[in-house]
Amino acid sequence: MDNKLRHNSQSQEYRSPFGAAPRGTDIRLRIQASRGLFVNRIVLHCHMPNHEDRVFDMARCSGENYEVVLGAEQVGLMWYYFQIYLEDGSMCYYGNNDQQWGGWGKAGDQIPKAFQITVYDPSFAIPEWYSQGLMYQIFVDRFRNGCPEGKILHPKPGAMIHANWDDTPFYIRDAAGAIRRWDFFGGNLEGVIQKLPYLKELGVTILYLNPIFEAPSNHKYDTGNYKNIDPMFGDGETFSRLCREAAEAGIHVMLDGVFSHTGSDSIYFNREGNYPGPGAYQSKESPYYSWYRFTNYPTEYESWWGFGNLPNVDENNPDYQRYIFGSEDSVIRSWMRMGAKGWRLDVVDELPDDFIGKIKTAMRETDPDSVLLGEVWEDASNKVSYGLHRAYLYGYELDSVMNYPFRRILLEMLLGRRTVEDAHRELMSLYENYPRPHFYAAMNLIGSHDVPRILTLLGEGAQPEHLDDNQKETARLSPENLELGKRRLKLAAVFQMTFPGVPCIYYGDEAGMEGYADPYSRGAYPWGKEDPDLMAWYQKMTAFRRSHEALVRGDWIVAAVQENVYGYWRESESEKLLILMNRHSAEDYDIRIPADTLRSKSKRKKSVRDLISGERFMREGDSYLIHVPALEGRILIWN
Repeated sequence: MDNKLRHNSQSQEYRSPFGAAPRGTDIRLRIQASRGLFVNRIVLHCHMPNHEDRVFDMARCSGENYEVVLGAEQVGLMWYYFQIYLEDGSMCYYGNNDQQWGGWGKAGDQIPKAFQITVYDPSFAIPEWYSQGLMYQIFVDRFRNGCPEGKILHPKPGAMIHANWDDTPFYIRDAAGAIRRWDFFGGNLEGVIQKLPYLKELGVTILYLNPIFEAPSNHKYDTGNYKNIDPMFGDGETFSRLCREAAEAGIHVMLDGVFSHTGSDSIYFNREGNYPGPGAYQSKESPYYSWYRFTNYPTEYESWWGFGNLPNVDENNPDYQRYIFGSEDSVIRSWMRMGAKGWRLDVVDELPDDFIGKIKTAMRETDPDSVLLGEVWEDASNKVSYGLHRAYLYGYELDSVMNYPFRRILLEMLLGRRTVEDAHRELMSLYENYPRPHFYAAMNLIGSHDVPRILTLLGEGAQPEHLDDNQKETARLSPENLELGKRRLKLAAVFQMTFPGVPCIYYGDEAGMEGYADPYSRGAYPWGKEDPDLMAWYQKMTAFRRSHEALVRGDWIVAAVQENVYGYWRESESEKLLILMNRHSAEDYDIRIPADTLRSKSKRKKSVRDLISGERFMREGDSYLIHVPALEGRILIWN
């Protein structure tokens, strides 16, 4: 039946315009039905953003084609599928494929999975400093100690301070598995300031800092006081100076906001009694008592994933909202006036949409050029949490999301765990579902503090489930695996720096850091011991991105999807680039690119040049034959 019914949601022959649609757009949907089906009638079932189900009769427009035009009248998600009535009285359906990736669909005799159309606010726009930027993520305690002779600023009582910057981080747990003492390396904001020249040379324009507010842990996701910089990192004046000097270097600072919960050891909850009080745990008369949800006061309360040291807050509480973003001296507004240009929202799927929207409003009121980023691990256009489709990408909430699907697809493709075709299909699904501004502003990460180091994964070291903590602490790739990992990482960097979106480098990935998941992925930056080969490669890749407009804002068009080779065009008004990547570890490939795929002024070129190697490839008749070595990439310029 599939060969007799045809609809491709990613082809303008069947759906126009492509992808997400601004509100107010007319969307033409078409399905092709073979004459051999003897169709009597085709209807389109559509679930509208207001949750209304509507049915539209499709008109026969030409030959075997039926079409209907829908108005995208409300922001939100539209879902559609086709029902085909045949002359013999039977009927069938046509809907999305099993993976719900869009593109070619699937016929069947049951109500199918639906195709998605994202409708967004046409006035939505993302500041260019972000959408055209290059991001660098820093876990502050592990980046750089800027104090003379390595002095540790205000060490916390009971803290375990590493005597050697090159130590491997580890957890000190009690018999129940809870962390008994936190380990620290002594990184601080002064150290970040000292390394701004390094970041500028690397091409960084956005500096994303893991939480820097007062908290007992080294990671700071257990906030103790949103109004204070953690004393181990510095103070408000140091932060303001960081923002000023970063701005002078063309770098914008983005803060990490943890607003779904606080720490139990905080001025707000004060379970441990380390603050003057009274906190919510100590008294129902506390000004913070209404922020929390107690089930049996004071010992039983809602907490993040059941961790008692992370009590959840009630984000709908008016006092809490005033404290976080509502008043002029609120957390969001105060730090932005001190220089922050954006915020990343931790576990954004646990924050109500209304709360996120109000943060966005407060930010834009304080700085119309600010940016709000959210932590999302799935396709953010259709993310469901607590039974609700989230409104992240409709134009009222997030400007960007952490593109964990991008990271997963890239890893699985490079490691041979999925076909190149499937990798492309899932990338196309994101391209189809995301509003174009969001797709071009997605935070394209390949490493972060929440996942193992990218080099460890690409080098295919021992599987973590086969190692205990002591083995993970000391594990390093063998020379052979390290070389394999580096070659793959170089190829990943080609992909990351040439794909639409905002590339993000996790501190130390460019230096060749290794490590399994937390805490081993949070080691101290190896100053003076960086891998020179990887460092030079990252400098080269980021320089290409900075110097070629097509890599920042150019259109993205698939060029090659083969067994082990993936390629795409990036084209702007001034230039056209072809990126080709060979994931195979041993085999070279020759890719033939027809000359008629080029713009008319480029068709007569006798040769094209690879920006990476400098090699030239001659035209042979009506095409160019491009040699792509094993585990290498090409960035070919056609102008």
